[in-house]
Amino acid sequence: MMKRSTLDLWVGFFVLAGLGALVFLSFQVANLTATARGDTYEVKARFDNLGGLKVRAPVKSAGVVVGRVSDIRFLNDVFEAEVTMAIEARYKFPRDTAAKILTSGLLGDQYISLSAGGDVANLKNGDTLKITQSAIILENLIGQFLYSKAADGNENKK
Repeated sequence: MMKRSTLDLWVGFFVLAGLGALVFLSFQVANLTATARGDTYEVKARFDNLGGLKVRAPVKSAGVVVGRVSDIRFLNDVFEAEVTMAIEARYKFPRDTAAKILTSGLLGDQYISLSAGGDVANLKNGDTLKITQSAIILENLIGQFLYSKAADGNENKK
């Protein structure tokens, strides 16, 4: 049979391991992990509608996290949102890369997806992406669907 002090030591170890796992998971859920592993370069993109995009949201290409959203600001002169992304320096993208805001799953967090173009010159620090697609807002889609169904119903009654 184990001594009481040995048993207490093991219980303490498992409690600390459990707390450490909870802290790790909370950082993962809150998107507070390190921005990048090493050097980054900044790229900007303008969108009409960000949906629920937040600072520190992932920037992905082919499903791989290649950077993070570092800043979001509203441009008062053109009434658009400008998103600054910190892309890891080891990932090179052509200048004609397209950016779109997507959602993880049906109701998940939003992220920026980069689709590489075919230009021979690569993006460099401070460049602005020209091809962008704003977030698709689920409420707007549902509203359009319901409106079109109501319009169809009214036409069939005539």
